[in-house]
Order: sequence, then structure tokens, then C-alpha cells
Amino acid sequence: MTSAQTITTDVLVLGAGPTGLYGAYYAGFRGLSTVVVDALPQVGGQVMALYPEKQIRDVAGLPSIRGRDFVTALKQQADAFEPTYVLGRQAVALAHEDGQPVVTLDDDTVIRAGAVVITAGIGTPRARPLEAGHEWLGTGLSYFVVDPQAHRGQDVVVVGGGDSALDWADTLAPIARSVTLVHRRAAFRGHAATLARVRTSPSTMILTERQVTALEGDLASGRLEKVTVRHTSGKEQVLAADHVVAALGFISDIGPLRTWGLTLRGRSIEVDRAMRTSLPRVYAAGDIADFDGKVKLMSVGFGEVALAVNHVAVDLDPDLTLFPGHSTDEPGQRTPAEES
Repeated sequence: MTSAQTITTDVLVLGAGPTGLYGAYYAGFRGLSTVVVDALPQVGGQVMALYPEKQIRDVAGLPSIRGRDFVTALKQQADAFEPTYVLGRQAVALAHEDGQPVVTLDDDTVIRAGAVVITAGIGTPRARPLEAGHEWLGTGLSYFVVDPQAHRGQDVVVVGGGDSALDWADTLAPIARSVTLVHRRAAFRGHAATLARVRTSPSTMILTERQVTALEGDLASGRLEKVTVRHTSGKEQVLAADHVVAALGFISDIGPLRTWGLTLRGRSIEVDRAMRTSLPRVYAAGDIADFDGKVKLMSVGFGEVALAVNHVAVDLDPDLTLFPGHSTDEPGQRTPAEES
């Protein structure tokens, strides 16, 4: 998709995390065209950025599911209605023309929507930077792993001590030639069971009380060759490395949303019982939405975005009913009684 274009849609979903993906499905179920925008280069939000390999156990009907598989299933569900994804771009401005929202992205793309549903979670995540080797970002350095298979046969250095770092080290161990986990402290903050697996992996080396101080290689071709780490004592060590994953966590901020005229509660957007914000035809759902008694759970976000989309459908076509019927009522679906 090229930049500086204009897109028209019934619903614009801002945020491609679990709540946004379910919102895209639900909008499609209600017969609405949908565009999904996210600042990250992939769908899945925090799940994919922070814990794609962890088991999620608090979603109804799924006793346990890996984060990556959960996102895949949500996207497959949404894709049945062919939403348009605009990834790696941030919504920066909101205006209203003839009562309808018009959103401008950071590449000057303009999206004219019948309604906007904001599902931005805790805001736009910005990776905590690795002080050394910023010029390698996008080639020999990344802040999370998009595709583990891209690192098959590589020497990978993972930097960090939290769940993300441990997850990536654990995931890459059977794929990469070697994994070196570098942490500036002696103790890890991540899950004990994951740490235990990383410690016992024959292809993984753990270096604590150290920091990465330099990345070297052929920058012109993007080929990283070695990494220097420094112990707190000052002693340095050079490691062979094809890639560095700096899993140092993310800083989240709602960013440009603060300037849109929304009624805010801290870093959240105040909504009413229909998930409406203070702006016309702008809704919010999931962790970014707030109201008295709010509980921030994915299961709650799914209900909120379904509620928001149903109200959007009636906003766009007053002849529709708020209750959409059940998915089992779709053409081609038959109840057990009908089949007997």
C-alpha cells in the first residue's frame, strides 16, 4: 500500500492487538468494511511484541494457548471478512468532516471512516533502546522477533532479563546455531520455569552482570559479525554474532491521541456504557478505554469491542437493530434441531 493516499471505510480500528482483531471480525460479521491500523509492523499488539511464546490461560474456552497461536487464530477469524491492514504506521491526527471522522497517518495517508474504534491497548509501544549499535537497527539489531525461523543457523545474542528476553532465548535455542543471553544484573525478572529451560539448553550461554557495548561487522551490507560485552568489573568479551535481539521492554504512550480532544483518565480514554468517547462517532474498547468499575482483561476487551461495533452499526444505519443475532444464525448454519 503506497503512502499519501485516501482510504474510505465503514469502520477504522486503531490498534491490531487481540481486541482490535476481534473488533475487525465483529465489524465484518455486521457487514461493515474495516481498516485496521497499528504502529507495529505486525498484528498482535503486546502479545506478539512481548510474550508471543508464553501460554495464555485467561481466555474463555481456551485452557491454554501460546500467544503466537492465539494471535494467528484471531487474525484468521477476522480475515474471513477481508479487513484492510495498514501496519507500521501511526494515526497522528483526527478531524471531522460532515460529522464523520477523518484520520491522518504519519505517512500522510488519510482514512475517511463512518466511525472509529480505538483499541490501542496501553498506547503505542516504543522499545527501550540498546545504547550500543543503534545504527544496526533493522539489519543486525531488532527489538523483537517477527519470525523465529529467520534466525535459523545464526549466532544470536539476546539482551535483557525479563519475560520477553527469556521467551526469545527459549524460542530461538532449538533454531539458532547458538544463543547468548546477556543481562546487566545477576538475577532475572522473568518467569522461573522459562529461565530453568534456558539454563539447561545445550545451545544457550548466559552472561550476567554484563552489558553489550559494541556491535561490529559490515554495516553497508547489514552483516553483523561480532558483539562486545563488558562485565561490571570492566573486563570485556567478544562474541560471534549474526543478530542481536534487544528485549529491554517497551515504553507505552498514547501519543497523538492526547491532542484529539478526547476526555482522558490518565493514559486511558473515558467512555460511556456504549463505549462512546466524548467525540462523535469515536469509540474505544479494551485496555485504553476506562469507566467506573473497569477491569482490564482481554475477555473484558472482547465484550467491549463487540458492544462498540454493534452501536457503530446502528449509528451508520439506524434501520439496523442493536442486537445482531448469533453467528450460528448466518446463512448456511443450521441448528441441531433443524438437522434432526
